[in-house]
Amino acid sequence: MEDEEGRHPPVNGLLAEQQSSTTNGWPGGALRATDVSRAFEGVHALRGVTLELRRHEVVGLIGPNGAGKTTLVNVLTGFDFPSAGTVELEGRDITSWSPHRRGRSGLARTFQHSRSFAGLTVRENVEVAALGAGARPREARRRGARLLELLGLQSRASRPAGSLAHGDERKLGVARALATEPRFLLLDEPAAGLPEAELPEFAAVVRSVRDDHEAGVLLIDHNMALVMDVCDRIQVLDQGTTLAEGTPAEVRANLDVTAAYLGEAPVAEE
Repeated sequence: MEDEEGRHPPVNGLLAEQQSSTTNGWPGGALRATDVSRAFEGVHALRGVTLELRRHEVVGLIGPNGAGKTTLVNVLTGFDFPSAGTVELEGRDITSWSPHRRGRSGLARTFQHSRSFAGLTVRENVEVAALGAGARPREARRRGARLLELLGLQSRASRPAGSLAHGDERKLGVARALATEPRFLLLDEPAAGLPEAELPEFAAVVRSVRDDHEAGVLLIDHNMALVMDVCDRIQVLDQGTTLAEGTPAEVRANLDVTAAYLGEAPVAEE
């Protein structure tokens, strides 16, 4: 049974999970994939991957093209289902849940390709996302105004979404996801197409999601300077398995990661 805002009330297992998370200094539970595998006609995109994303942290998910990153995000968000393994959201097994049900329970994502309504304005796209998450019209307008300011899209608010440049289109995707007020936000290459000069502002947005919106953020991006700058932890996938995980400094120093993905030159310290 859901409450009036579309959330499921805590059950005993969820309450215990929240209490345990608070004890460990991470209030609000976690999104977890445990021993997840996914095969497509015999080709293994994921092999026994385990990942945990807690609220109030940014976790980077990196790896070469074809490593399984987007497949894992699809499994976490219900756009695909694992061949083996489980997905849990704040203590509940959500492995078989639809994307909509996961979204109503606090899980949001962006996509590599735009899913905005091209004929609606930028402002309307954000407001529609808020309305779809159960917000009333006045609240949807408030969220829209706040998020357009946060993402630097105010000057484009009245333009059709289909007319946006690629970088602004990515920022609109983030604004639409944030309009649902998620507890966990999965960003699939959100900085692709952003001018280099705008990356520091975008990094501040990611930190704001963690610090001000109190959400957990899973960040997939090929911009290693951004990932190393904003992430608390990083997990590296290679050929569908976890190659390494740790702090940015630990991952930067890992020779296997250097060989498989980062190249021979180390990532420069900021």
